[in-house]
Amino acid sequence: MKKQDLISFFEDGCKEKTEWRIGTEHEKFGFRTNDLKPISYLDIEKILSRLSEKFHWEKIYENRNIIALSRKMASITLEPGGQIELSGAPLSNLFETCKEVNLHQNELSDVCEEMGIEFMGMGVLPKWQREEIKFIPKERYKIMGKYMPKVGERGLDMMLRTATIQANYDFSSENDMVKKFRVSQSLQPVIIALYANSPFLNGNLTNYLSFRSHIWTQTDNNRCGLLSFVYDKSFGFERYVDYLLDVPMYFVIRDGKHIDLTGYSFRDFMKGKVKKGLNLVPNFSDWKLHITTVFPEVRLKNFIELRAADGGPWSRVCALPAFWTGILYDEEVLDDVWNLIKHWNFSEIIDFYENTRIGGLKSKTPDKENLEVFCKKIINLSSKGLEKRKIELEGKNESSFLEPLKKILNSGMSPASVWKKLFLEQWDNNIDMLYKTNYFKALKLNEKI
Repeated sequence: MKKQDLISFFEDGCKEKTEWRIGTEHEKFGFRTNDLKPISYLDIEKILSRLSEKFHWEKIYENRNIIALSRKMASITLEPGGQIELSGAPLSNLFETCKEVNLHQNELSDVCEEMGIEFMGMGVLPKWQREEIKFIPKERYKIMGKYMPKVGERGLDMMLRTATIQANYDFSSENDMVKKFRVSQSLQPVIIALYANSPFLNGNLTNYLSFRSHIWTQTDNNRCGLLSFVYDKSFGFERYVDYLLDVPMYFVIRDGKHIDLTGYSFRDFMKGKVKKGLNLVPNFSDWKLHITTVFPEVRLKNFIELRAADGGPWSRVCALPAFWTGILYDEEVLDDVWNLIKHWNFSEIIDFYENTRIGGLKSKTPDKENLEVFCKKIINLSSKGLEKRKIELEGKNESSFLEPLKKILNSGMSPASVWKKLFLEQWDNNIDMLYKTNYFKALKLNEKI
């Protein structure tokens, strides 16, 4: 296997615009309504089995344990602490995306209601200590769980107590990928502020509106955060491959078994420097696996993943791909956004990135502009891009999915700020009230506070 083979994986992702699709993924925390405790793997096993039997999902096993479901081009997977994730199919428009999200919600509610289980969309599990969360039985998580404390203070928190919403996008060429990557990474602080939804840890307030974002900065600096080389003239597929080659590995899989390769880079692996008493010859499956073990805020596969949002309620799951579709899938809008931000340097973007997890919408951009004002500009541009797609259903176009974000902006408060106000002023510092609050009614407080 040669370096060009590694580069070709990304080159093969280039698609004609007519083939571009939208992918959406979201994670949520399950809890038992009688005692508010997180669901166990035994609960999850029952949930997955019932989804399979009632709604025709195919079970996927590892060592006789159900670890995922698949149906057509979608999958339901498990994060390390039992967070349930829907990895949606690549879809052509946002109406299909929201239909998929709503169907998943209905199916999950159907099988969980009689079990006394509900789900919470938050960026960080708000109540329970990390030690009370158990790993689900997946081999990769055992290896990662041992490695994480060696490289960061909060890697185990990331694995066990965080949840996100993610949107995935195609590109037509290397140049198109570069432009989309730069715009997406520069705007991640905007998403952190709009989606900030994790002010709590262990039942108490933190100093952050997005503690989830803070956790990622304390996880593993070799594979997380923002990538400085993205703004270099040399950035492209090969430069991203060079980055991946030097990121430490987690494992490879042989005969269904995970072999721990922590401490070795993929470059070491390619050069035959891995000494494990085994004849380990790198193959293309190893490369594709390694690509999934880096976690920057924007991640390149043979499509682009945007990863900065805190978990949230169903309406905001649909809003995230709407925000990015309007920007990334219209060339004129993409250029307009880039022209607004292209003069920002990396150190300014890093400051912006750090400030929004604390200050939310009260932060300022690298141009010292109020973030609320800047967000309105960006959302208006996104709306323009969505309207130009001319995709409608029942008299509405795709820009209607931006409404939850517009409501947040009109309130002037990130979602976490609403929870913070309720916690201090109405809940008497009792985090249990968060679990007992109807999420959608609580969100309407944005307009009243």
